[in-house]
Amino acid sequence: MPTIEQSIEVNVPVRTAYNQWTQFEEFPEFMEGVEYVHQTDETHLRWKADVAGKSEEWEAEITEQVPDQRIAWKATGGKGTSGVVTFHRVDDGKTRIMVQMDWEAEGVLEKAGSAIGLDDRRVKSDLERFKKLIESRGQESGAWRGKVEQTSTR
Repeated sequence: MPTIEQSIEVNVPVRTAYNQWTQFEEFPEFMEGVEYVHQTDETHLRWKADVAGKSEEWEAEITEQVPDQRIAWKATGGKGTSGVVTFHRVDDGKTRIMVQMDWEAEGVLEKAGSAIGLDDRRVKSDLERFKKLIESRGQESGAWRGKVEQTSTR
């Protein structure tokens, strides 16, 4: 199972970066290939995205959420993914966002793409687009400050 680890520093406070990241339905604005994310309740998301040239849909569950610190998830149907996004204060106006994600590559195209690092580059590009989005806005478009107690171990 491939593991992706990427990070980026954004020039906004931790609270701003975290709040924007909780706006899951806006992920298509910065995540390549994501057609939509629908949040069905506080802990469940429905995704549709282009994966290796093929349209895929899956469900995901937020397994832990701590405001301004971390959001962890796992797929509950469809694509086999899990991961965590953490938010680290660098200074009052700068945040380091770290993404660690595991996923099950399926089929020849996904396995070949993973082998040559396409998945790592996609996540890095997504983070760069998130940086551009949040820095150009200067503030979050919304926020969810609730807490989700850890429901499983990564």
